[in-house]
Amino acid sequence: MLMARNRTIDTNAVLDAAERVAIRDGAVGLSIDAVAKEAGISKSRVVYDYKSKSGLLQALIERRLRTEDDRILMAIEEHRGTANPELCGRIAAASEVPKDDDRALALTICAAMSSEEPLQNMVRKWVERDIGAVQLGASNRALALVAYLALHGMMSLEYMDFHRWEPAERDTILTEIKRLSDAASTEIT
Repeated sequence: MLMARNRTIDTNAVLDAAERVAIRDGAVGLSIDAVAKEAGISKSRVVYDYKSKSGLLQALIERRLRTEDDRILMAIEEHRGTANPELCGRIAAASEVPKDDDRALALTICAAMSSEEPLQNMVRKWVERDIGAVQLGASNRALALVAYLALHGMMSLEYMDFHRWEPAERDTILTEIKRLSDAASTEIT
């Protein structure tokens, strides 16, 4: 007698499938059915693991935030000798131009969570923590906030694909944001 082999799939494989669907099909196409099909598993398996599309989105956003945290932490460690490694590290981490897939995923996640208050709150808490970390190391907290907002304004325009900077212009912008960061971290005597 032949026994059916139980197919198992790990969480990262399901979330990888969700990302592929989001990039390919956008917010409208991101569904439990589409993710299950992309991952090669049953819809009931996805529902069992994530309960709903909101649960799947939450897991996807949490993973992206952890990845971003890891990327930023590495950059912060590389800038430990600066006056404000938290801000300098974030500026350095932003030096990499977003890839098209990252842009598509950012747009899809924003659209998909537009009516999901708990998911919005999760991102709000992450941003609040991020701002607090940047301001903590600054002698001029207001100027550190301006540098952070300039950095994230540039990044938002890129991730939402509203503007693509020429490389030299982008480098100049990051240099000027770094100057703001330096000024925010310089002790006023």
